[in-house]
Amino acid sequence: MSVTIYHNPDCATSRNTLGLIRNAGIEPYIIEYLKHPPDAARLIDLIVKAERTIYSVVRQKGTPFVELGLDSPTITNQALIEAMVAHPILINRPFVVTSLGVRLCRPSELVLDILPQPQRGAFAKEDGERVINEHGERIKHG
Repeated sequence: MSVTIYHNPDCATSRNTLGLIRNAGIEPYIIEYLKHPPDAARLIDLIVKAERTIYSVVRQKGTPFVELGLDSPTITNQALIEAMVAHPILINRPFVVTSLGVRLCRPSELVLDILPQPQRGAFAKEDGERVINEHGERIKHG
C-alpha cells in the first residue's frame, strides 16, 4: 500500500492531513512540492484524478496570482498549468494519492475518504478541532 502526499510543511492544512495519514498507521511518501514540483503532465493527472478544475486548484492567497495576471478572465488552462509549474506556490495543497483515489485535501479530513486503513485513535487538528474520536471514528461537525 502506497500513499503519497504533496506536502508543504509550512501549511497547517497540509500538516493536519499528514497527521491523519499517520494516525492510520501509514508512513506516506512525502513530496515537498515547493522543492520538487510536479511537471505539467503529473499536475494535470492529479487534477483530473481528483475530479477538480484547473482553476480550482490554483492558490491565490499569499502567492503571485494577481501579479502574474492569472486573475484575467481570458486566462487559459494551459497558462495556469505553466504558471503552477513555474511557481509551485500557486498549487493548492495538499494533494494525496492512494490506491483508493486522489484528493485535494482541503479540508484535511477529505483524506479519510481515500485512506486504505482506518484511524487508530483520536486526532485533533492543530487548532484543537477534534476530527477523530478515541475509537478512531470520524466526528461529524455541523
